[in-house]
Amino acid sequence: MKKGFTLIELLVVIAILAVLATAVVLAINPAELIRQGRDSTRVSDIAAVNSAVILYLADVRTPGLGGPNDAACSSATERCTASSTTARKTGGGSCTTHNTSTIVDGNGWVSVDFLNISSDSPLSRLPFDPNNGSTICGTGVNACYYSFICNGTSFEINGAMESTKFSNTGGSDVESDDGGNQADLYEVGNKLDI
Repeated sequence: MKKGFTLIELLVVIAILAVLATAVVLAINPAELIRQGRDSTRVSDIAAVNSAVILYLADVRTPGLGGPNDAACSSATERCTASSTTARKTGGGSCTTHNTSTIVDGNGWVSVDFLNISSDSPLSRLPFDPNNGSTICGTGVNACYYSFICNGTSFEINGAMESTKFSNTGGSDVESDDGGNQADLYEVGNKLDI
């Protein structure tokens, strides 16, 4: 008598492995993990720009958030990293400026001349949203782009999250728990209601 597996036994084992593999893929949800990774990048990018602007305000004798040569930021203007039909904060109009420049001399999407900091710029370049211009984060004001808004020495930096974990419906909600006035945006700065 030969010992071995029957065809039925092999099919049962393959079916069990297929069910387990499907359960593991559904539990891990690789697409959601990728979205969470991009959201982590967004939180990190926005925190780095926020820290740089705060350092600039603390270090420069007469700071102006309006661009090169420390110009004043006299109105609530919004500068965005991608084109969008709707601005984040300015009442549904277009962003004041769409800027794809990553330079840190005030001519990039953040209108702060970081080169005027006594220890030089803490950023080598300005970051972009990982899906800049995409609507995977939402549409209109919730599309994937960063925006910078200033008024005098008050400023706000915004971004939208795309994962269920980081968005305003998730467990690590950074959008509605950030203290800002937009529940669907991650807002940081020294004045979150510009």
